[in-house]
Amino acid sequence: MRTLILAAVLAAAAGAAQAQMPSPADIVARWDTDKDGSVSKAEWVAAGRPAERFDLVDADKDGKVTAAELEAAFKAMQQRRGG
Repeated sequence: MRTLILAAVLAAAAGAAQAQMPSPADIVARWDTDKDGSVSKAEWVAAGRPAERFDLVDADKDGKVTAAELEAAFKAMQQRRGG
């Protein structure tokens, strides 16, 4: 019984944490300091993100990360984690 309750609590906590995570569009809006609709590498680094990860997320290699690219990166990360 305790195991079942613990599993339910952990599932609820995971759902709550996921619900609190901002959307890729919200993240881009927050980090996009020049308001051009995308995040440059300078904006990425200024937001505290590692510079080397920018190139992994910038799928079309145009020097900008869009909400769509960030969402695709999140989905790829979830798939690698088995989620």
